[in-house]
Amino acid sequence: MISIPLRWTRIHGIVLAGVLPLLTWSSVSLAAEQVVIASTGGAYDRALKEAWFDPFTKSTGIKVVTVVATNAEMRAKVAAMVKTGNVTWDLYLDGEIQAASKAHKAVTEDLTDFCKQFAGRRDLGANACAAGGALLQSTATLLAYRTGDGEPAPQTWADMWDSKTFPGERAFPNFDDPWRVMAAALLADGVSREELFPLDVERALRKLDEIRPAVSVWWKTGDQSVQGFRNGDYSVGQIWLTRAKAMQNEGLPIAWSYKASFLVGDRIALVRGARNRENALKLMAFWLNSSEAQAKACEVLSCTPPSTEAIALMSEVVRKTMPHADEVRDYMVVPDSEWINANAAQLLQRWNEWLR
Repeated sequence: MISIPLRWTRIHGIVLAGVLPLLTWSSVSLAAEQVVIASTGGAYDRALKEAWFDPFTKSTGIKVVTVVATNAEMRAKVAAMVKTGNVTWDLYLDGEIQAASKAHKAVTEDLTDFCKQFAGRRDLGANACAAGGALLQSTATLLAYRTGDGEPAPQTWADMWDSKTFPGERAFPNFDDPWRVMAAALLADGVSREELFPLDVERALRKLDEIRPAVSVWWKTGDQSVQGFRNGDYSVGQIWLTRAKAMQNEGLPIAWSYKASFLVGDRIALVRGARNRENALKLMAFWLNSSEAQAKACEVLSCTPPSTEAIALMSEVVRKTMPHADEVRDYMVVPDSEWINANAAQLLQRWNEWLR
């Protein structure tokens, strides 16, 4: 044990008084190494935590703090944080379509320079990293249904409207991008994929009038769509493939159809003015550089990862549940992002009027 003479302590007390706070501050700053990311919670977050966040923390020592919110809440919160200059999140997950909008660009950092490091990667597609964010995964919003012994299975949006052949309650999303519900209604009404956009909003709402009495769940979060199915609140619903796959993994009696589906995806966006900017960039780079993390997450969620090497690591069973090239070609609708973003405000206003 080292003892400090009393005289030295008194003489240098002022020095020690100045050093101790510095030591304390240093310890706190090291303990505070973190990155804050907002997502939609539930099974989706659990899959990301196990496959991505935990391995990242183990590799870097940087803690990943997750915040749960709906997509609409995330966009509103980020806009408010940037406007007031009180930014408490670093990253958030935004839809592929929204990530191309002016509103998104106004509150997020342009990642063009960050993306240059991935330009030569043969396993990554050209859109794996873009100005609006790093690609987390590609998936689908589609028709999912409760399976039963010998019962006919709905396959198209027209089947979802056919309550006589396919009885039971229905579920649709209700958040700030209602284009997918309107698009499903138009397809159910006989509009072809090629003529879907621009959406005929009034025709879509007239078709939705027909099914509205059967809708028991207007879900705002993926967790709500899962809980509604788990509780038996609906038999046929428009939900995310990632949530449907998570429920199937639980052993719930659910299946889905790519003949009634929209190709969508999520991007990892960096909030403008993020406090933990460098840590956030490290977390994004870790995702794009780790085919193992991508494969593990998409193994659970049945999503398509950015890297072809990740797809190769996934089991044959899961790869069979992913949309194949012919299904994308023949059935899946690729949304018109430019039109949706240009008309987002009017779509939402008309949707809210109808829903009231």
